[in-house]
Amino acid sequence: MARSERQKLKLLYLRDYLLRNTDEQHPVTMKQMIAYLDQNDIPAERKSIYTDIELLRTYGMDIIQESGNYYVGSRYFELPELKLLVDSVQSSKFITYKKTGSLIKKIEEMASIYEAQLLNRQVYVTNRIKSMNESIYYNVDEIHSGIAHNRKIRFHYFEYDIAKKRIFRKNGNFYEVSPYALTWDDENYYMVAFDSDAEIIKHYRVDKMADISITDQQRDGKEHFESLDMGTYAKKVFGMFSGEERSVRLKVANHLVGAILDRFGKDVSIVPDGEDHFTVSVDVIVSPQFFGWISGFGPDIVITAPDAVVEQMRKHISAINEQYLNSLTAG
Repeated sequence: MARSERQKLKLLYLRDYLLRNTDEQHPVTMKQMIAYLDQNDIPAERKSIYTDIELLRTYGMDIIQESGNYYVGSRYFELPELKLLVDSVQSSKFITYKKTGSLIKKIEEMASIYEAQLLNRQVYVTNRIKSMNESIYYNVDEIHSGIAHNRKIRFHYFEYDIAKKRIFRKNGNFYEVSPYALTWDDENYYMVAFDSDAEIIKHYRVDKMADISITDQQRDGKEHFESLDMGTYAKKVFGMFSGEERSVRLKVANHLVGAILDRFGKDVSIVPDGEDHFTVSVDVIVSPQFFGWISGFGPDIVITAPDAVVEQMRKHISAINEQYLNSLTAG
């Protein structure tokens, strides 16, 4: 392309140069901008650069001029926001090492080269637990397509054995369900779907799905999801384990009020119960994960109702206790 034809690209090159090479601590001069354009076979004069800068300001760029120097002030993403995005990506279990590096590099490109160095210094990925399934991004895309086109999806579902090899469930047969939502729980990505055979809502780890495809069958279970608030639903489910939804009453030590609010939200009704405790009634999906959550607080959280759930909790604790007693006897 001739130098004269490259003039049409001048505004784009100037925009990219200012975004990538300037910030408040690193302004550039008019001479530097002209030299950069010349390196890219784009001749420029001071007068034309002044005009270009005004056009970029009209376009929405916050170009600051101080003592003959220029830099980009506010950006679409500020540095603290980019740091938050980097933290989210590197701490997410479902994002693989390879994709983590790729995403963080793209995030860095939204900052100046100097701010990108600050972002890079806070990246700590090496020893984090990450997914081993590189196809997760394809899975997410297929699930979204199934939802958008009101179609069922089919896939293989697997676990790992002690040799770290995939073992497919249902003897390698396909699952076929109606996808309705994607949700994040405990740093893992889950698909929430309706199982027509069981006639219930189920959850599937997206990173444990393989060979996913969209079928030509319309989704079932619409009536189960029409009134479902995913934000409220997520509070009830522990570890995305399915089970019976029940309203349970808990007796909680006062110092754990924060833990209750973190888990169930600030709208729960807290009733004082003596000087050191309060009671709260919450809707939960009763499962071993829920009992495990309760057990983690020791005697400071106790299920007091209904009796059926109290009995399930007692059996859960008894089974664990029996296991350890047997272990001590065997030793």
